[in-house]
Amino acid sequence: MPTESGLEAAYPRLFAPQRWEWGGLDAQFSTGAPPDELVTNVHLVGFSGDQVILCRDDRDVWFLPGGTREPGESVEDCARRELLEEAGAVLTGPLTVVGAHHCVTDRPLPYRPHQPHPEKAWLWCAADAAIVQAPTMPADAEQIVEVRAVPVAEAAVLLLTDQPWLPDLLMLAVRTRGRG
Repeated sequence: MPTESGLEAAYPRLFAPQRWEWGGLDAQFSTGAPPDELVTNVHLVGFSGDQVILCRDDRDVWFLPGGTREPGESVEDCARRELLEEAGAVLTGPLTVVGAHHCVTDRPLPYRPHQPHPEKAWLWCAADAAIVQAPTMPADAEQIVEVRAVPVAEAAVLLLTDQPWLPDLLMLAVRTRGRG
């Protein structure tokens, strides 16, 4: 695996400093795993064979399943819950850390009272998974209108509807999986 600087050259959009206005967050990606107490969100590149599990919401945005940790919830338990809620899928293999967005918010309070503030991290993992049922999203959550397992190349195109750096993250996850 190339050094972090080699990865930055291979995946420039992913490693570029980012501003996430929706959360007042400055974010920087790295392949280093953050301390567990900073991880507020867990997202998953779920591989179903050679395909990737994606979700589409009612805004026609395709995304990788994942979300906010609940109080006392482990990273793996969060990944399992979010995968089932958003994609109707279950883990069939162990989680592998791909990297994390290390974030600092300029908001005066944390998103939820149990979360660290002002520093936090969004953890990105990869694992084998299988779609087993319809999503189980709560009624007051984002609405998932479609879940599909698609080839990696198609997933990279669909993920552009969410963020321009997600195809880089996907390709890094593919590369990370190949090491396992």
